[in-house]
Amino acid sequence: MSVYKILLADDEFALRFLLTETLSDEGYEITEVEDGQQAIEQLQKESFDLVILDYMMPERTGVEVCEWLRQSDNGNRELPVILLTAKALDKDKEKAKAAGVTTYIVKPFSPLQLLDTVGQLLEG
Repeated sequence: MSVYKILLADDEFALRFLLTETLSDEGYEITEVEDGQQAIEQLQKESFDLVILDYMMPERTGVEVCEWLRQSDNGNRELPVILLTAKALDKDKEKAKAAGVTTYIVKPFSPLQLLDTVGQLLEG
């Protein structure tokens, strides 16, 4: 079985650490970045199977990163994108959808909930 590669972009160290631990324990290979600009640079450098973006990040928001990705000619363009967000308002959901976000998880969430979602998107 091939190892799935996941790009995780979140500016909160503690949450990033927790999610990386959780996902790594399940055998996923995680690349961590801490802001939207780094996420874009990483997406330009290598291929991933899934992207997890925090909504509110320095430099670029998760939604902006997703918009950039969907409009680019990048090899990662069609990837499933999970948006982590504390903003559960309808207008924010609309914005995320318009940007091409595959699904979003509202904070606070449990790492197991994220694992479930990742599993569904990758394993189908």
